[in-house]
Amino acid sequence: MPTRQGLPPMHLLLAVAIMAVWGTNFVVIKFALEHLPPLTLALLRFTLAFFPLAFILPRPKVGWANLAAYGVLIGAGQFGILFTAMRADITPGLASLVVQTQVFFTIFLSMRLTGEKVGLYQLVALLLASSGLAVIAFHTDGSATPLGLGLVLLAAFSWSSGNMVARQAAPQNMLAYVVWSSIFAVPPLLLFALLLEGPQAMLAGMEAADAATWAAVLWQSVGNTMFGYAAWGWLLNRHPAGVVAPMALMVPVFGMGASALLLGEPLQSWKLIAFALVMAGLSVGMLWPRIRQGMGK
Repeated sequence: MPTRQGLPPMHLLLAVAIMAVWGTNFVVIKFALEHLPPLTLALLRFTLAFFPLAFILPRPKVGWANLAAYGVLIGAGQFGILFTAMRADITPGLASLVVQTQVFFTIFLSMRLTGEKVGLYQLVALLLASSGLAVIAFHTDGSATPLGLGLVLLAAFSWSSGNMVARQAAPQNMLAYVVWSSIFAVPPLLLFALLLEGPQAMLAGMEAADAATWAAVLWQSVGNTMFGYAAWGWLLNRHPAGVVAPMALMVPVFGMGASALLLGEPLQSWKLIAFALVMAGLSVGMLWPRIRQGMGK
């Protein structure tokens, strides 16, 4: 049963490790995109996420339609669009920050479904994060184009829609849910890759891929998906979501830090301001209910 206390040291260390994997994964994606077209990369990622674990993990007890919806939204929606944006229209560090706006999309989609009204703190959080996005949009040094920003916001919306689908299913084993839903990401990704990238570009990308590229592809499936989701689900089964979920605020920290260290992405003052505004908005949106609950005790 989930405990109500804060995370014990070893569980906290595991949570930080997950955030490090998810944050630095944006740099890994950029490495893979040096040779592979973005939709081809997404296709390979979700094919390997399904095989061979589907032969080991039993299919979760949820409907096929739910699995299909989650697979399409996360596979073709979130990652297909995100990889496309990261090919040339947004840096890994900024992508890791902007995609976290899925928190707001998830909140407002949930409210739309439940009829709950928007609270003042949520409007403040949205205003702060929107101000950060505006700072990014008004800078034209190549770190993010308007197209790149729009695509990552669309990817974030797809992620939040996938969250709603997964919440409806309430799977007992999140890793099995992710694995079995991955097969439904393959047909749309294959179709769009063939139409938009073409068979020649797909084959040329795979032929040009070196060992580092294939390692990056495997990391998408093994590290980011298998370890990340399995460990995250394990933590959520032992602690309240309100204790575990705020740890996701560390993803952009690792994402921007890794991009600066490994790719040399410059951290100009405007990026730091945008980072502070978006993170402040995310923090208010995720942490204020817990703070208010604590003040009421």
